Amino acid sequence: MAKQVTCRTVYEQTPVEDGTRVLVDRVWPQDISEEAARLDEWLSTVAPSAALQRSYSQDPLEYSEFRHRYLAELEDPEHRQAANHLRDLAEHTRLTLLTSAEDPHGGHVAVLAEWLARADPARSDPPSRGFLARVSSAVADLNAGAFAFVMGTGIVSTGLNINGAHTASAVLLVVGLIGCAVLLPAYAWRLLRRRERIVADFVGPRGFSFLTIVIAADVMAARLAPDGHTAAAGAFLAFGAVGWLLLGYAIPLGLIAGVRRNPSLDHVNGAWFLWAVGSESVALAAAALAQQVSGRQLPVLALVCWGIGLVQYLLIAGMVLSRLLTRPVEPRSLMTSSWIFMGAAAITVLAGTRLLSLPSGNMLLSRPVIAGTSVVLWSFSTWLIPLLLALGVWRHVVRKVPFRYEFGWWNLVFPIGMYGVTTHELGRATGTSWMTTLGRWEIWVGALVWVAVITAMAATAVRAHLTTGHGGDAVGSSA
Repeated sequence: MAKQVTCRTVYEQTPVEDGTRVLVDRVWPQDISEEAARLDEWLSTVAPSAALQRSYSQDPLEYSEFRHRYLAELEDPEHRQAANHLRDLAEHTRLTLLTSAEDPHGGHVAVLAEWLARADPARSDPPSRGFLARVSSAVADLNAGAFAFVMGTGIVSTGLNINGAHTASAVLLVVGLIGCAVLLPAYAWRLLRRRERIVADFVGPRGFSFLTIVIAADVMAARLAPDGHTAAAGAFLAFGAVGWLLLGYAIPLGLIAGVRRNPSLDHVNGAWFLWAVGSESVALAAAALAQQVSGRQLPVLALVCWGIGLVQYLLIAGMVLSRLLTRPVEPRSLMTSSWIFMGAAAITVLAGTRLLSLPSGNMLLSRPVIAGTSVVLWSFSTWLIPLLLALGVWRHVVRKVPFRYEFGWWNLVFPIGMYGVTTHELGRATGTSWMTTLGRWEIWVGALVWVAVITAMAATAVRAHLTTGHGGDAVGSSA
């Protein structure tokens, strides 16, 4: 019999077609009695382990990692008996999985429904159907921050162009453009087919990850403008500016006005710095394009966005530091977002150096103010690097988190590449030769990190395809 599995929140009214209703949370939901829930069964042992659930709740960029780890947990002895019981129910009756989470189509319930819907492993699908299914699964699980791949590729391309490696820079530029061409339709498809999950991400602490779309567009605009591709750069900037305006307001409003939200300092994470990075990316792109075309609008837009991003950075820095210093930290979730702390400061400095390159008549702030602020922020971002490296040692050596590829690695590429470009450009703007030399070496470091991450991503996808036949899932979780 075909499986009929529905996901609902336990707070919804009970439709008559629900069939067998099973609560699959580990903890009983608040504000509802057993009678009101109208359950047929509570199967707490099928829920993710407490450690896995805690890790996912603290890390906004790792749904795909959570999915793969939970699928692995469903095969262990603790979960297997309960999972097989649900599979038997799904084979013989209409099954409704219940959860107290705001989004019944996301989190562990969606993964569990996916697992239940799988065909008998002993029966293989036709190759074409299997490929389409893997692509559909990869897009359905597309990370809210998937455009971090384009961000990292774009800034490394910019750095290589500065270092005179024009061929390599052009190759990465093409890779970034291809990434945009693939990811943007994938986001649109996911919005149409997995709207509930996108909405849940949007109005939760993961919402700021969607700003990677805006940042990627602006980084590409800033890369294209110096080569004289002003029309393409203008199009990317227009897309980025409109997206920044919409998302920059909608995401915090969603957090403030979200229904049944449970505000906690634990929800604050490094990805919130993308709010400031989004503003600074518009400033960066506008200033880069202003050097190629005349007019006062672009310099004013650049300066205003630079100021907005600076204030946003200071606000988020206070919140993130309070969270890190006063609340428990899950080692698995730390590295994937903490480097954005440094990257946000670096892009603020780079946008400031681009402002210094504009004619003085277009400036609403004095050059010493912009230059001084940029030097202070560059000093702070430099100070952060040893701290972030030490946290990496704590994560992998002390706490023994496996050192293997995950999507969060792309959150290292952008800050490292951005820091190298920033150091070089600040040295050039201030006439500091040792800084430009240091920046050139740091750009090469960023390029090496990009190569390492893209190689690890490809190797992970190939290994997953060879061992499990689900290479599409691996690629989807990486992108």
